[in-house]
Amino acid sequence: MNNETISELIWVLIFFQEDRYTFLAEWYDPTAALLRRYQLFYYPRDGSVEMFDVKNQRIFLRRTKYDIHQEDLFIGGRVNVFSRQLNLIDYGDQYTANKLGSKKERTLALIKPDVITKIGDVLELIHSSNLIVTKAKMTKLTCDTFSFNKRVAPFCSNLVQFVSSGPVVAMELMGDEAMSIWRRLLGPADSAAARREAPQSVRARFGTDGIKNVGHGSDSLAAAAREIEFFFPSTIGHGPSNTAVFTDCTCCIIKPHVISEGVTGTILNSISAAGFEVSALQMFNMDRANAEEFYEVYKGVVTEYPSMVTELCSGPCMVLEIHGTDAPQTFREFCGPADPEIARHLRPTTLRALYGKDKVKNAVHCTDLPEDGVLEVQYFFKILDG
Repeated sequence: MNNETISELIWVLIFFQEDRYTFLAEWYDPTAALLRRYQLFYYPRDGSVEMFDVKNQRIFLRRTKYDIHQEDLFIGGRVNVFSRQLNLIDYGDQYTANKLGSKKERTLALIKPDVITKIGDVLELIHSSNLIVTKAKMTKLTCDTFSFNKRVAPFCSNLVQFVSSGPVVAMELMGDEAMSIWRRLLGPADSAAARREAPQSVRARFGTDGIKNVGHGSDSLAAAAREIEFFFPSTIGHGPSNTAVFTDCTCCIIKPHVISEGVTGTILNSISAAGFEVSALQMFNMDRANAEEFYEVYKGVVTEYPSMVTELCSGPCMVLEIHGTDAPQTFREFCGPADPEIARHLRPTTLRALYGKDKVKNAVHCTDLPEDGVLEVQYFFKILDG
């Protein structure tokens, strides 16, 4: 076989080689109380997955098509495969690291008190820029929060006082060149300059001046790491507290399928436009045990209960405390019937009619009984965020 023939064969092999991304993943088996490790293979051509049991050195799941979004495949991310919530802890090979990880960054986005009601618009811009919100939390800062940092001490009379004047929303953003993209979305620090130089930026649209200028973005990867650790520390219970009030409230969960579809901002805008007050907001990654516990009241009552549990722990969800007089009843009416098909016929302008797909993927969960409103809010903002 001559060199020309060999070259042609190699070219054919390369041309027809199928892309395959490999990750090292962990799954906590609650029955055996063990952490099991797998190689997860994802084939982007047809959206199929395959799993290999690392410890037992055998195929655990043969290649099969499964609904996984490629944008969810990053270190630290979670994917759900047949009711198993897998934590992606490392790349499985250098090819995957080069293809998916070379430009991946995490950065902090802080939304200031002046535009809390515009958080939906900000989230829509983030999604349209191919960034993923991996963590989010509404919190209240104080001037003392910044006292340890001598760099910000001189600004305590203006900038820090403003930032601590009301609730803020901290978010961890992830994506290719996330830091520079978010800072470009924000625009120049002075809102007047932003309107001249970057009229489509967030500060141009919603900012007032150099202090009331919508938000903050980390200015370096090192700063991003520090700021993310401050708001979302690896040690549970050591971060800034949430803003839940636990009175006259009801619980809303924006479900994982909505998060992955990028409609979170649109739903938050609808909630604000309807006059509801979002008094607390936080993203949670539910494990199966927590999802089962939260939905326990539906067990044996609703046939969709197992699927509801699977959906809730299939990815991140966003939990809201809706505050106001008669909040449980009025917000439940705003969400509409649990079955989106029925909602579309009877109440076509409700959230579930507009954004729901079926009884399980029906966009949002809302508290059914008024007396359960505080209990459901406490489950997330006191127990899980305790």
